[in-house]
Amino acid sequence: MNTAHARTCNGVFPIGLRLTGPLASRPLAETATWAKAAGFACVDIFANQRATIAGWQQAGVAVGTVDLFEREWTGMLSADAGERRETVALAQQAVRDTEAAGGRIHFVVMLAEDVTLPRRETFRYMVESYGQLRDVLRETNTRIAIEGWPGCNAHCCNPESYRAFLREMNSPHFGINYDPSHLIRMGIDPLRFVREFAPQVVHVHGKDTLVDAERQYEIGHEQAGVFGEPFAWGGWNWRYTIPGKGSAPWSELFGVLRDAGYKGYVSIELEDADINGEVAREKAGFETARDFLKGV
Repeated sequence: MNTAHARTCNGVFPIGLRLTGPLASRPLAETATWAKAAGFACVDIFANQRATIAGWQQAGVAVGTVDLFEREWTGMLSADAGERRETVALAQQAVRDTEAAGGRIHFVVMLAEDVTLPRRETFRYMVESYGQLRDVLRETNTRIAIEGWPGCNAHCCNPESYRAFLREMNSPHFGINYDPSHLIRMGIDPLRFVREFAPQVVHVHGKDTLVDAERQYEIGHEQAGVFGEPFAWGGWNWRYTIPGKGSAPWSELFGVLRDAGYKGYVSIELEDADINGEVAREKAGFETARDFLKGV
């Protein structure tokens, strides 16, 4: 990796960014020029941007992860066997297409199609569907990185579900996209989590969560308020932030990952109501987060 890239403290992990806001729709050459000059080592991109992988690489910016799907996430956990078969076929082709384009890590979120179904049932569908990707992942020597966003009755967003699913897959080609922000909002200790799962981490998101203690007192963790509104990019008593503005213990988290032999990227994911919305402001937010991560 280019030594000019920004890295976390002591030069451990190169810092990248996940393009989800207005920067994702800007011309590649424009964004790549800025990203490279700002020291970002990689970008994480949407599935419909797969064809841009070579362009990013030629511009001197690696691609960290590529979303496996555009909109078909829930089909893998559908109660409809036909829909599961169709979505598995799409996923198998996406793995091949991403590898052929130069991508190595496929980003997924385990979303249920019918959020009212028992989790034991949707877990069974998930194991069946993703189990059919073992062969193509082995053939392409690529990996799945599962993010633990806890919406839409998602699986693999807490230790119980991650542990059970990875045990069922029993394959080094399935791993974790470690994002402490989601754990914090659920009240799960992100440091204890990474101590258990560090060997399975294949990608990291640099995103934090601020829990508002006053709202926690006024409303609680599970309740909705009456007189206010939930936070943008958040809930009633918490909101996502850039690293350093929340409670993630970044230095300790990185130490655990380093000791476990993690050698991948830390990609900043910008979901912060104080920053999101305009290209110039988002660039500044990425750079602020980068500077914080360089110091931990």
